[in-house]
Amino acid sequence: MPENEPWEYTLYIPNDPRAVTVSRRTLRLILTMHGLIRLVDTAELLATELITNSVRHTKGPAALRVSWSAGVLRIGAWDADPEPPEPPGKLEQLTELEEGRGLALVRACADLWGWQPLTRGGHRGKYVWCECAMEAP
Repeated sequence: MPENEPWEYTLYIPNDPRAVTVSRRTLRLILTMHGLIRLVDTAELLATELITNSVRHTKGPAALRVSWSAGVLRIGAWDADPEPPEPPGKLEQLTELEEGRGLALVRACADLWGWQPLTRGGHRGKYVWCECAMEAP
């Protein structure tokens, strides 16, 4: 499949810390198979932070969504908690902390990020996403 054709994958995961590793490895495989190996390291970091937040701070299931369109990779994590994520602090101020750097890393490494509340089929939750544009080789 050529790089310029859009695609999307969704991986539904249980609330289990092992799901973070499964998500990261699945993402690596997806990007490799689509010829986007240059984005793998950054994408893995971003997905790990988003999914870790979903698993650590909620009690229900979650999902990793990865899509590609018009040279932009979008990575998102859905979870069942409708509460907005904590606003990210400045990464420089968080370097000594062992926790609480996730969204600061996302903000620092992604070209764009955000979140939105979701309601579907009577269930509430949120979707936190980020985007990375493909750099020219």
